[in-house]
Amino acid sequence: MTEIRAAVFRDTGLKPSIETLEMAGPGADEVLVKLTATGVCHTDLKTAVTDRSPRPVVLGHEGAGVVEAVGPGVADLEPGDHVVMTFTWCGHCPSCHSARPAYCYNTNHFACTRPDGTHYLHGADGPVHGDFFNQSSFATHALGRRTGVVKVRKDAPLSMLGPLGCGIQTGAGAVLNVFRMKPGQTLAVFGAGSLGLSAVMAARIAGAAEVVAVDLHPNRLQLATELGADHAIRAGGGSVHERIRDLIPHGVDFALDTTAIGPVMLDAIASLAPHGSFGFVAPTETGELTVPLRPLMMNRRVLGIMEGNSNPDVFIPQLVDFHMQGVFPFDRLVRFYPFDDIEQAFHDSEAGTTVKPILEM
Repeated sequence: MTEIRAAVFRDTGLKPSIETLEMAGPGADEVLVKLTATGVCHTDLKTAVTDRSPRPVVLGHEGAGVVEAVGPGVADLEPGDHVVMTFTWCGHCPSCHSARPAYCYNTNHFACTRPDGTHYLHGADGPVHGDFFNQSSFATHALGRRTGVVKVRKDAPLSMLGPLGCGIQTGAGAVLNVFRMKPGQTLAVFGAGSLGLSAVMAARIAGAAEVVAVDLHPNRLQLATELGADHAIRAGGGSVHERIRDLIPHGVDFALDTTAIGPVMLDAIASLAPHGSFGFVAPTETGELTVPLRPLMMNRRVLGIMEGNSNPDVFIPQLVDFHMQGVFPFDRLVRFYPFDDIEQAFHDSEAGTTVKPILEM
């Protein structure tokens, strides 16, 4: 057993209690990580205020830290290794066999138990749900299955790397893995949060001809231009696709939505050139969107994107290398908070005053 401190959510609110828990393991194919820092993602916030996961539960899914112990069957990691924690996958379904583990048939990131239904976290009042996205990293320690623990180079700033496990790999992966953007192509990003700004930076790496950033907040649009957007459009007061077409007359090759707002998503589709692709990373609040078919007749595509279609063992180290080379400066998005200030980090993320909060343990 390992004694840990964790943020435990016992109701549907953004006010977790910091509690001492006992953690069992690591068991077979599991890795125990002493966390250095953990990013705060909007999925954490949405899950905290809904019944999407059981209670009580420890959330958090952008952890980075140092391997403390490994369970039976783990031969390629050892104590002292620096790692980023990310989603896990089964390894034997058609998606996993085709190197698309983000679309695993058999993984439920919200079940919050081991695959056999058991709990590895216990508090004074009984079991606490863990294993949220293979980690439950709002804690001093996390337990993850080997497929979702990625070794990274030791000269990289470990406290900053956690968000590569979800939001940042999703935005960058949308451009590099899903769209497979080529030099000279164009992109419009709707929503300049951490995910959208990661897409902007990835587009610059890919050699984009023009990148358009759309957002409500002037400070985020300013940051987007500093990170590589050629055009910044402040949203509000109606659709913006005509303004995009004033800049790029035939429309953009790719449009990425990070807002999950129906009218914004339709606006993004309307901004596409023939043969263009629209990608979205989350559904609307209702889970539905009525899309006109006539524009799609011009071979335009609508694509749902999970985790940037990433193969994390390959893609996360690649993003680390890009950062160390100075071409992927995602440190510009980050603000650090002490772990005990988790409520403030949630508030600042929800209010949009911080692009990517990171909790330091």
